[in-house]
Amino acid sequence: MKHINIVNGPQNVSAIIQGCMRMPDLTKEDAAKVIRTAYDCGINFYDHATCYGQDGAAESKFAEAFPLTGLKREDIYIQSKCGLCFDRNEFDWTKENILSSVDDSLRRLNIDYLDTLLLHRPDVLFDPEEVAEAFDTLEKAGKVRYFGVSNLVPMQTELLKKYVKQPLVINQVQLSLEQSQLIDQALYMNNKSTEFSINRDGNLLDYCRLNDITIQAWSPLQFGMFGGTFIDNPDFPELNKTLGELADREKASKAAIAIAWILRHPAKMQAIIGSMNPEHIKDVCAAADVNLSHHDWYALYLSAGKYLP
Repeated sequence: MKHINIVNGPQNVSAIIQGCMRMPDLTKEDAAKVIRTAYDCGINFYDHATCYGQDGAAESKFAEAFPLTGLKREDIYIQSKCGLCFDRNEFDWTKENILSSVDDSLRRLNIDYLDTLLLHRPDVLFDPEEVAEAFDTLEKAGKVRYFGVSNLVPMQTELLKKYVKQPLVINQVQLSLEQSQLIDQALYMNNKSTEFSINRDGNLLDYCRLNDITIQAWSPLQFGMFGGTFIDNPDFPELNKTLGELADREKASKAAIAIAWILRHPAKMQAIIGSMNPEHIKDVCAAADVNLSHHDWYALYLSAGKYLP
């Protein structure tokens, strides 16, 4: 497994993250198998959120399962996110909600601290001074070691950084071969003949690289926001043809090649997988051992429907 050091953040973390959103549907025994399989494949980073499952059920199931894995708390990095309050139909970055959300996550996970806390999508009413107070309280109490954001554009991040003392070390955003708008605009800039030229994120990729913010790619095998996977999908024949050719060459799965495409980028991103199938986890983790060339990367990118201007 490839590991990276997050600048101003956790060190020696796996390039692939095990997402836990789908864990509530598992028995604690099956959840333990997922956790342990991921770890045995080299994953030491597990991603949660307060909104994963009713009343944080993913975090609760993880806590029930963890003692069955034989692992110790210090063996892994646990990340959670707060701010999405679907029960109230709003996003909430108030100090009160951040503090109570972390306490709830710690209680559900049965741990003393989170390695990283991300603010989960922007609360458009957020008060950066209030967020700063919450972060200070959590850091001083030893409840959170590192902080970051999710789906935040550069200027919102700059506003937050003006008040927050702690480095913002992660931004978790959508990226896949099909949903590659994070990369597209720079290639097609100033080109009125294609929508690929539209700047949809404020040059987020370059901003994060300039500011030592590690990008975590969610839904790395998906098309659309929640359209399903493009792997073996007949709607993406050229992409699957190229994935298949490289998979045969590398003796890996198509999914592993698609993840390797993200890991090949020099921004040193992490990719979040969400499978609860141990065999699929093993297949995808082979991505960390795949060595795509500069040419391979472009071949995949172009087969996903892009073109060179």
